[in-house]
Amino acid sequence: MATTYNNLYLDVRRKLRGADVGDPTLEARELVCFATGKSREEFYRDGGLYASPELEQRTWALVQRHLDGEPVAYLIGEWEFYGLPLDISRDVLIPRPDTEVLAAEAIAYCNTLGECRVLDLCAGSGCVGLAVAANVPKARVVLGELSDGALKVCRQNIRRSGLTGRVVPMQVDAMEKPPANLGEFHCIVSNPPYIPTGDISGLDASVRDYEPHMALDGGEDGLQFYCAITQLWRDALVPGGRVYFEVGIGQADTVLRVMRAVGFGDIQVVKDLNGIPRVVYGTLCTEV
Repeated sequence: MATTYNNLYLDVRRKLRGADVGDPTLEARELVCFATGKSREEFYRDGGLYASPELEQRTWALVQRHLDGEPVAYLIGEWEFYGLPLDISRDVLIPRPDTEVLAAEAIAYCNTLGECRVLDLCAGSGCVGLAVAANVPKARVVLGELSDGALKVCRQNIRRSGLTGRVVPMQVDAMEKPPANLGEFHCIVSNPPYIPTGDISGLDASVRDYEPHMALDGGEDGLQFYCAITQLWRDALVPGGRVYFEVGIGQADTVLRVMRAVGFGDIQVVKDLNGIPRVVYGTLCTEV
């Protein structure tokens, strides 16, 4: 029996809700829009029209792949972060609402600086650095990333966001000293790999089997990138510059101590919407 776009969406949402998968309302809409080739505006406009059997079949095929574990963002090749629609591939982590706390804190700080240079280190899709650039008109941003696949996504998202004039991608290794030609930054923001190696096998299948382990694996204790960045990259900060980190559950106090040990002061911890300490930031002291 023929079904309207709106009824198709409601049926998909009901199916996802019954499977207790993610956010059924958001994911059902995104799957139906992608499968039928409609923008959100077109979907709302055409909700009362009938979908062809071919489009309905395509929608349910995508729904089944999602129920089998494949994240919606990888199925449709895009996701939204801090109001920016971004390209996403399996070379990068899917941007998450928790990381918007990191972006918001960096944006608030950078807007107090006037003209400034910002480095998004371990940039992945570039979501945090692009959010900073989009919301801090006087900021110039470098998206620092090691993975070739992730850098390709960064370049796509710079163009998609219309930020070519103020954002550049650069291949760098966060575990090594910054190249001499990189210059200094007023702010380094980073959502580095922070899952302990031994914990990766126990992650949800949608993360373990689909998201890049290179962007997840933080070493034996999950802290190796925090230690490397605070020690090796502090010289890439101007005196009084700041580093902003996203941290995993239970890591905030340890990261705070790591930062303090190498000369960062005025260290603050910020909780996410669920009350979990999610961001740690500190200012580089002029004297250690």
